[in-house]
Amino acid sequence: MGSLISLRDICKTYNVGDVPLKVLKNVSLDVDRGEMLALTGASGSGKSTLMNILGCLDRPTSGSYMLDGVEVSNLDNDGRADVRNRKIGFVFQNFNLLPRTSALENVIMPLGYTASHLSEKEMVRLGEKMLKKVGLEDRMAHEPSQLSGGQQQRVAIARALVNSPKILFADEPTGNLDSKMSEEIMKIFREINEVEGVTIILVTHEPDIAACAKRVVKIKDGEVGSDTILR
Repeated sequence: MGSLISLRDICKTYNVGDVPLKVLKNVSLDVDRGEMLALTGASGSGKSTLMNILGCLDRPTSGSYMLDGVEVSNLDNDGRADVRNRKIGFVFQNFNLLPRTSALENVIMPLGYTASHLSEKEMVRLGEKMLKKVGLEDRMAHEPSQLSGGQQQRVAIARALVNSPKILFADEPTGNLDSKMSEEIMKIFREINEVEGVTIILVTHEPDIAACAKRVVKIKDGEVGSDTILR
């Protein structure tokens, strides 16, 4: 299969006033295509910084990041945005849906930036297909305020998948959900991973959510503290 992600000696330093603060220290990590990996660690461990670099939202201070065979560590903002649009989907804790906009319109919104070759009709058809995939075919016209938290997160997952990304990042995706809803959302992630072959990286501090992944990488003090295969 080969590595989809290959990090070598990634460092990230922020300047707090005149004091350099090293948040990531020589992180090296490989993630194969089709993996489902949980990134865990205490608050302040550096896991969110690492996710921002992996998701091409930020760039490292030094080190190499190969994503799908391309060196992306030194890309500028536009270059990173292009990679995100073509290869990456995001799901966040607070859903990030547009209010007063239907579930279907929320899902097809990214296509306006990345799939201008599609007609409006094709975009709608694709959006409907994604919402069916997450079990929301009867809620397509509903706005976020008319949906439960779990349903809003499913809309967010459908939106993240609409561009057929190679990799899906989920940042505390069950943080605002009760345990029953959390289970349902994790079941959807597992299906996407196993059936569609999408590589999934979950960022979570919840052990039971991390246990749903196939591999757990724990970040401690800006370094890889442990790397465990679960199944």
